Amino acid sequence: MAREESMTLVTRLTGAALAMGLAIGTANAAELKFANFMPPTNPYEKGAFQPFAEKLKEATNGEVSVEVFSGGELGAGPVEQYSRAVDGVADLVVSLPGYTASTFPITLLSELPGVIGEDTGTKAIWDNIELFQPEYRRVHLVSLWSNAENVLYSREKPIHTPDDVKGLKIRVPSRNTGLVVESWGATPVSMPVSEIYNALQTGVIDAAMIDGTGTKAFKLGEVSKYVTVGMNTTISPFFILMNRDSYQSLGDEAQQAVDKVGKEISIMANDTQLKAAHKGIDAFGEMSGHEVIHLTDEEKKAFDDLSKNVTDKVVADAEANGLPAKKVVGALSSD
Repeated sequence: MAREESMTLVTRLTGAALAMGLAIGTANAAELKFANFMPPTNPYEKGAFQPFAEKLKEATNGEVSVEVFSGGELGAGPVEQYSRAVDGVADLVVSLPGYTASTFPITLLSELPGVIGEDTGTKAIWDNIELFQPEYRRVHLVSLWSNAENVLYSREKPIHTPDDVKGLKIRVPSRNTGLVVESWGATPVSMPVSEIYNALQTGVIDAAMIDGTGTKAFKLGEVSKYVTVGMNTTISPFFILMNRDSYQSLGDEAQQAVDKVGKEISIMANDTQLKAAHKGIDAFGEMSGHEVIHLTDEEKKAFDDLSKNVTDKVVADAEANGLPAKKVVGALSSD
């Protein structure tokens, strides 16, 4: 009888231990929601976001899985992406710091004309990532990368000189780009990328600053006749952010995996964007009745001289407000 009671106790203890183990395993498993405001046809989907999910799942032996919700399924509009990460509407979000510029003045120094190049900018950012971290106290920074250079899509007018843009209304992705456009004599109009097509089509704007992916990803070749390239313009950074509570709920190894994969995806995303942007510009030039305008050295200098004044002023203003702008720009430029 005593032996039977002993066996029963062992069975119960074993069952309890097994149940506890299952509970712990369930608690450690994480299913993360990734909010992507861009359509699933955007090159980033296959070139960065799905690989992020796959690499993270592999790195954590299936402990962490990511489901990407594209096309604004978790909420429309790129401007609200940062607040979705802060508030936990999504575990992960992708967006541009330029949409919430006042929150990321240090990060946005990287987009100023002449500070970084589109081919080497992402490496320069990660070589100096500690300079940007203070701006991400309310979220966890997973990925940060530089984009392809912004170029100028024009609805009707060929643009060769700053005189050609005077009086035009030009869409800009950030405050700094707006300052550059103003220095050329045009009027900046801030709007999300998803609104450019209709704005160009209806004449609300005359032109748009966006990288070359605009041709295919946003079909801007249907509503513009010219693209001007060659001048130093802004290079808009992108980031992937994670809700801080979601990140802290992961174990140490899973957190390390998020950070490692996030950095890898920064490089992949930059490479994806550059290839797509260059293909987009080539595709625009192949469209009937369309022209890619490559500025001459003299034409380029006329734009660049004005843009340099903007870079110098933004850095000086940032320093006056107590930000280490010279240190950041110097580090990025010398990398």
